[in-house]
Amino acid sequence: MLVQSTKDLGDYNEKTFKVQNISCINCSNLIKGSLEDDFGDIEVNLETTPKKVTVEISNESQETKFEEEMSDIGFDVIE
Repeated sequence: MLVQSTKDLGDYNEKTFKVQNISCINCSNLIKGSLEDDFGDIEVNLETTPKKVTVEISNESQETKFEEEMSDIGFDVIE
């Protein structure tokens, strides 16, 4: 999987993913409401195509879990 950008935050890396099926603020709110308890602050950029989601990830297994949970709520990580 390609990651748009990575920023070192100590034990966490800020990663930005390109995501399909995000169309509006309601989608953004669903992502945040569903995943922020497990992944902390999540930023959703609605100004880009495809939309970009930025999250702090501590390791590869957490990255995989994030992608799976995004898919479970209807949003596919494409990069």
